[in-house]
Amino acid sequence: MAGERLSVRNVRELLRQKWVLGRGHRDVARAIGVSLGAVSQTVGRALRAGLTWAEVEGLTEPELVTRLYAAPPARPRQLPDFAALHAERQRTGVTLELLHHEYLAQHPDGYRYTQFCEYYRRWCKKRRLSMRQLHRAGEKLFIDYSGKRPSIVTPATGEIVEVELFVAALGASSYTYAEATYTQRSADFIASHTRAVEFFDGVTDLVICDQLRSGVTVPCRYEPTLQRTYQEWAEHYNTTVLPARPKSPRDKPVVEVAVQVVQRWILARIRNRKFFSLVGLNACIAELLIDLNNRPMRAYGKSRRERFLELDHPVLRPLPPSRFEYAEWKLVRVNIDYHVELDKHYYSVPYQLVGEQLELRYTAATVESFFHGNRVHSYRRSYVRGGYTTVAEHMPKAHREHLQWSPSRLIGWAESVGTNTKELVAAILADRPHPEQGYRSCLGIMRLSHSYGAVRLEAACRRAVVVRARSYRHVESILKNGLDRQPWAEPAPRATGDKPSQQHENLRGADYYRHDNRPTEQEPE
Repeated sequence: MAGERLSVRNVRELLRQKWVLGRGHRDVARAIGVSLGAVSQTVGRALRAGLTWAEVEGLTEPELVTRLYAAPPARPRQLPDFAALHAERQRTGVTLELLHHEYLAQHPDGYRYTQFCEYYRRWCKKRRLSMRQLHRAGEKLFIDYSGKRPSIVTPATGEIVEVELFVAALGASSYTYAEATYTQRSADFIASHTRAVEFFDGVTDLVICDQLRSGVTVPCRYEPTLQRTYQEWAEHYNTTVLPARPKSPRDKPVVEVAVQVVQRWILARIRNRKFFSLVGLNACIAELLIDLNNRPMRAYGKSRRERFLELDHPVLRPLPPSRFEYAEWKLVRVNIDYHVELDKHYYSVPYQLVGEQLELRYTAATVESFFHGNRVHSYRRSYVRGGYTTVAEHMPKAHREHLQWSPSRLIGWAESVGTNTKELVAAILADRPHPEQGYRSCLGIMRLSHSYGAVRLEAACRRAVVVRARSYRHVESILKNGLDRQPWAEPAPRATGDKPSQQHENLRGADYYRHDNRPTEQEPE
């Protein structure tokens, strides 16, 4: 559509695929889910605006819109004579590319090659003609699963388990890769892709696959949505995934044929063999693949491997330095303790994000948290159920100060005050189910030394130890009431079997209630 206006996000992706990846207009239109006219119009506007990809990356959204849509509209261009063009194309050796060069020689401002082919395709379609589907070298890798599946035998039980057969074939040479996996789930699906491109020792411009749930989360004939990890895989290998239209085998005829060949030349040959592991089955498939790819093809007189070395391999994109690491995503909400949960383990995030929804990207070794697309933190993955991975910088200031203390440090400080203070602090920590529950009491006792001094605190702790008091409030009460300054009589040692002493400054005892010992109204108790 000539008047279709794309979002800034689609404009950036469109220009990236055109200028960085070198895609054709038709391929870009399919990948992004826009019309072919929108691709042509957007690229034309960018060229007329004098933009480069480096400038596009640096422009803000308003600046990019201004640069693109402030440009004057393109002038109408001369269409070719399609009837004459079709007649010429039927001659031996005449290609569309040659006819396009001749067209541009007569009309220098005419349509570029992609638009030229698209208009010709439409003209053929109206007259019920068809353009022969051609696959350029290094352009497409086709992916599919075989409907007929191999099987393995479980050694322990003798149960026969059917497994999946993954097949990949290059468009130009039909060079084929196959392997068995337990499932078609995302982890197996993407791992098979990784091993396929390593087998081919390079990456094609496009990857064509069926709209499987493993790769496509929202199936659609026109705008399918890729599964997120699959999209990450494509970005890692600098390629574009283009799901085939549902129920359209003509979109991927190469792999349809490759699946049939694999079934006939591999599955049929192992039909009477038993395999007791996936490793053994794949080792056999790898051996038979060598024979399959080395067999001459009657249509060309050359093998798939020979055509691969001549056509596809020289123009494949190089593999990246590192292998793709499979990751999964999970939506989480930050708990009140500023931690998020993954497999019953808890990871901290900045406390300011409490209540917010985050995304976790996790692999076998790492966990990353994201907020609004920005990475918050990266952690080493832990499999300790019920455990916590806490970063000090994520905690409020009061919690960070608390985190700096440990039982040994608290006892060391108490020892510097006196033996009674050390004994009381050790008793408080030992009396709690978990030492951290006694940190606050010990830190409170520490602060009392600033107000009352170390000497008085040691005396107060002495009283608290004797009466088996185990809290900050007891020590504070002793100091506030000056009981630490009152004379203190050491309790007499008691014989074995005697009842424990009930001596305490707040306990009067039996003698108190004698008449001569009761206080008068003028005497304070």
